[in-house]
Amino acid sequence: MAHGAPADELTVFFEKTYEVPTGGDGDVIDLTPLLERFLAEAEVSDGVCAIAATGSTYAVTTVEYEPGLVEDLKRVLQALVPRGPEYAHDARWGDGNGFAHVRASLLGPSVSFAVVGGKPRLGTWQQPVLLDFDNRPRTRRVSFSIAG
Repeated sequence: MAHGAPADELTVFFEKTYEVPTGGDGDVIDLTPLLERFLAEAEVSDGVCAIAATGSTYAVTTVEYEPGLVEDLKRVLQALVPRGPEYAHDARWGDGNGFAHVRASLLGPSVSFAVVGGKPRLGTWQQPVLLDFDNRPRTRRVSFSIAG
């Protein structure tokens, strides 16, 4: 079934940024409660929603948020981009988080998806998550936006 606004209706845009405390070091945070809160505040029933990281050492994606998959994801990322070897970024800046920048670059800063009837069009086992790769605990800023 197709949904949409008549051509003469204006598009509404709503954006809000939330602060999310993390433990760093591969911490994975389920953003579903924030997404539900955001959609309730936005009062936009149909549109496109985006969730974005506003920094370069963390990422936003979707996963089946359960302990086994979270551990699998951490293991695979450690194998692909190990923490430990010195990265050129570390040599230049001395902050020891070159691996975090590379991991975040591989996963990307954002996800977007349709919202229909005020509900995100995500699969049953698909939750939006923040993955913090930095080498220390942080408070992260996550931007939620919707146009519809």
